[in-house]
Amino acid sequence: MAAIIMAPRACLAGCVSLIISWAKHIQPVAPQSTPVETLRWRDGALEMIDQRALPLRLEYRRYDSAEGVAEAIRSMVVRGAPAIGCAAAYGVALAALALASRTRAGFLRGLEEALHLLAASRPTAVNLSWALERQRRLAAGLGTAEPRSVANALLAEAHAIREQDIAANRAMGAHGAALIPDGARILTHCNAGALATAGHGTALGVIRSATETGKQVSVLADETRPVLQGARLTCWELMQDRIPVTLIADGASSLLMSRGEVDLVIVGADRIAANGDTANKVGTYPLAALAQRHAIPFYVACPLSTIDMALDHGGLIPIEERAAEEVTGFGGARWAPQGVRVRNPAFDVTPAQLVTALITERGVVFRPDRQKLRALFGLDGHAQAK
Repeated sequence: MAAIIMAPRACLAGCVSLIISWAKHIQPVAPQSTPVETLRWRDGALEMIDQRALPLRLEYRRYDSAEGVAEAIRSMVVRGAPAIGCAAAYGVALAALALASRTRAGFLRGLEEALHLLAASRPTAVNLSWALERQRRLAAGLGTAEPRSVANALLAEAHAIREQDIAANRAMGAHGAALIPDGARILTHCNAGALATAGHGTALGVIRSATETGKQVSVLADETRPVLQGARLTCWELMQDRIPVTLIADGASSLLMSRGEVDLVIVGADRIAANGDTANKVGTYPLAALAQRHAIPFYVACPLSTIDMALDHGGLIPIEERAAEEVTGFGGARWAPQGVRVRNPAFDVTPAQLVTALITERGVVFRPDRQKLRALFGLDGHAQAK
């Protein structure tokens, strides 16, 4: 079950042009200086910003069950690989708390059902399975502990996952900020900011950290069709922080690169294979190819939990196909003819050879490959990150 909690804000008319006609009677949320919590634990339930409503309304939905959290992940109330992982960890804790009065056998059976339900919510973001496996190992490691004790431990672990994600993003931002020249014009795709994580962000976290050192930067945010995460979320986030941002059409990046108006590209990731191939929001691969063509650095910011060392290469990454309605229209408006066939892959895979560097909480890995990623995880006994 989800309840809606409105977060009141003043209105700002300047963003309305970013949203198509379905929204013309509602004013967007005004910039504010207090960081917004993407997800938070309040009075025994998980509250998450409904990202489908931004930038028109800032509202939290309240979840008290694993089923509700799974649906929130599926329907993109919450999105972004790290945020999905955090939400899933809390979903496990909610299930455990609800099951705590059962016998141990019944508790473990119900908990496993919740883990399977949450795992099926979205297939591409590896942080989801990473967080669920972390919770599963914790429960198994508690042996014969009473269900209530296990439930409390799972809730504490969910809190830890959230706090560790914020810390990782801060460390990532510090490493990445060194790569950002003063005055840089930065192109980004989709939303890899605080809204996609527990806080600060991955790609946008690097940009935020660069501005915190006093660097003056500006951002080009492409709209990111079909769900417009760039237009709706990235522009909104950067405007909250008063970081200069310009919205561009998805197809405009090639012209701007050819004119020398882009200094670097930085994106997030949903899953990175053991060889460095990177799955991110569909449309990332062509940006990487264009960046190589124009000798522009292409950076990927991601926590270690997004790197899947069990997956040999990017061709094995499961690519989610989403509903046709996301492509044929938006927000109740339809622009495609009835009956047209639709393909709607949510992600594409950028070959590692096109990635200038991965920015992680442990450091920067230039020209990532299998050997360097193994070293990053300490699997070869030495470090490659610099």
